[in-house]
Amino acid sequence: MGEETETTRVRTLFLSDMHLGTKGCQADLLLEFLRDYDADEIYLVGDIIDGWQLKSGWYWPQSHNDVVQKLMRKVRKGSTLVYVPGNHDEFLRDYIGMTFGGIEIADQRLHEAADGKRYLVIHGDQFDMVVRHAKWLAYLGDGAYTFALFINTYVNTARRRLGLAYWSLSAWAKLKVKNAVNFIGKFEELLSAEAKRVGADGVICGHIHHAANRQIDGLTYLNTGDWVESCTAIVEHYDGTMEVLHYPSLLRARLQTAVVERPRPDGARAVA
Repeated sequence: MGEETETTRVRTLFLSDMHLGTKGCQADLLLEFLRDYDADEIYLVGDIIDGWQLKSGWYWPQSHNDVVQKLMRKVRKGSTLVYVPGNHDEFLRDYIGMTFGGIEIADQRLHEAADGKRYLVIHGDQFDMVVRHAKWLAYLGDGAYTFALFINTYVNTARRRLGLAYWSLSAWAKLKVKNAVNFIGKFEELLSAEAKRVGADGVICGHIHHAANRQIDGLTYLNTGDWVESCTAIVEHYDGTMEVLHYPSLLRARLQTAVVERPRPDGARAVA
């Protein structure tokens, strides 16, 4: 970005599904977000590093390394960081309970917000029957998703040239295909039921790349979304309020504000 912006401080920041190590990861945008937001506590809610893709072929550009370094710098400056592994970085589950460089590895965590509400923080793949019982099918689905992202790149290149906004093929498919919609609904219900079972007031998860903040059976269901397509995160403000942030929308709003407030040569302000 051309202009420096002030860093926003929040109580807690929840990020998931970065998929570092894949070409689909929007690392540059993620790094920009991490420059814009600081937090007392940071939760990485799984699928941060994509071990599945790295096994099939090494891909690790400087921008992905920059994201890791930025997170480590936040820890050195005093942020608490908890890493809750997902299915794509399940190799880290061998180290649950251990701390490396100030980063704690945890299978799940009960997070108490400033307003006293407790949230179960978990990636969510444990409640995905395909991942649990048919991993070969999960790998196949991951390959199809990667292909959809590949196609999406060319579609959105054409859309940008036409002055159209970003459009997600896979997100459209998930919301149009009946089985995918049913899967998302069932996933949300299972995670909410697990939160109720452990005595929490809500759940914060990732896994399905579908950001959400809604009530289910009296509990708060929050999904962080992803940094492959939607570029979303959840923040907890200092009063305990939870908010889903769609970073591209924030950037567009900031750009529009800058255009409106830009001074004209005659001393007046430009009007969009």
